[in-house]
Amino acid sequence: MTNRNVVMSDAKSGIGFAVKVPVTNPSSSLCGYISIPRKKLLKKLEADPTRTRINSWVESMRASSPTRSRPGSGNFTIPESEVEEDSWVAHHPSALNMFDDIAHASKGKKVVMFLDYDGTLSPIVEDPDRAFMTNEMRDAVKDVARYFPTAIVTGRCQDKVRSFVKLAGLYYAGSHGMDIKGPSKKKKHNKSNQGVLFQPASEFLPMIDEVFKSLVEKMKTIPGAKVENNKFCVSVHFRCVDQNHWGVMVEEVGSILKEYPKLRVTQGRKVLEIRPTIKWDKGKALEFLLESLGFTHSNDVLPIYIGDDRTDEDAFKVLRDRGQGFGILVSKVPKETSATYSLQEPSEVGEFLRRLVEWKKVSLRGR
Repeated sequence: MTNRNVVMSDAKSGIGFAVKVPVTNPSSSLCGYISIPRKKLLKKLEADPTRTRINSWVESMRASSPTRSRPGSGNFTIPESEVEEDSWVAHHPSALNMFDDIAHASKGKKVVMFLDYDGTLSPIVEDPDRAFMTNEMRDAVKDVARYFPTAIVTGRCQDKVRSFVKLAGLYYAGSHGMDIKGPSKKKKHNKSNQGVLFQPASEFLPMIDEVFKSLVEKMKTIPGAKVENNKFCVSVHFRCVDQNHWGVMVEEVGSILKEYPKLRVTQGRKVLEIRPTIKWDKGKALEFLLESLGFTHSNDVLPIYIGDDRTDEDAFKVLRDRGQGFGILVSKVPKETSATYSLQEPSEVGEFLRRLVEWKKVSLRGR
């Protein structure tokens, strides 16, 4: 008998968490996931629900922020043996190794490219204000946008990510798709116009601003914590926070959100994100953009979504459910995912984009 982590979701907090339970057959689960009845598990947690919830949040924060690339780190997203890791790669092969298959599937189709930013186009860095993409990556994205409709879909504030990318010919979906704008169009006197396509959470702006100010004050007592206002959501970065302080940080966030039942907390890589409870995410943003481009019921479109974060899974699931296009997960460690393919790091993303452009150029010359 061994222990495994069970992934649960707390309805009140909006955060998933992992709890250790005994497993009699550890080889039965590919990536260390199992399921047990929710009621049965919750009975074990009733003794101290507040402390249990905080501990669960902290455990989930560790689980969603892997720091090692090999098995044996104790993270529930990492398989327990190299055999299982190889099995994961077999199910989610490299998009570079499988490029010929992707190109074949793209023949006669209109490719639409969706890209996350942090961890996909730029490396994950300690200071989120310095998550700059390389000039080579910018050139690759610019070239892709010449041949395919291209959107940046990110949890970042739309204005912030636009200042990082510095490309006018793209769609930008900031705040997890709650702030979507189309490509800039030059008007008279050399002025550009960036029309708003969709902002489904405008009514929450005053509330988000209040929470941001409160969190800034609360996080002053936690060394390394950084609070970022992403317009329609607030991000609390804990990449530079000692793990011993994570519990206090969660308590502070929870104490503020008690006053805002219309807001929820979700997790990313080393970040807690506070956003409206509306049913809107990166998957919804992908569907909206496809509809805006006229591809809602088209069989001739092939969406490709590349992302590295748990929030990108909503988009991967949409593509899987549509049976159209490919999700590509950027990760050095195996994770449970709805993506079809994988890439290990932003440099591989750049290589994939360049190969896609070259394939398109060759296809056009062959006509």
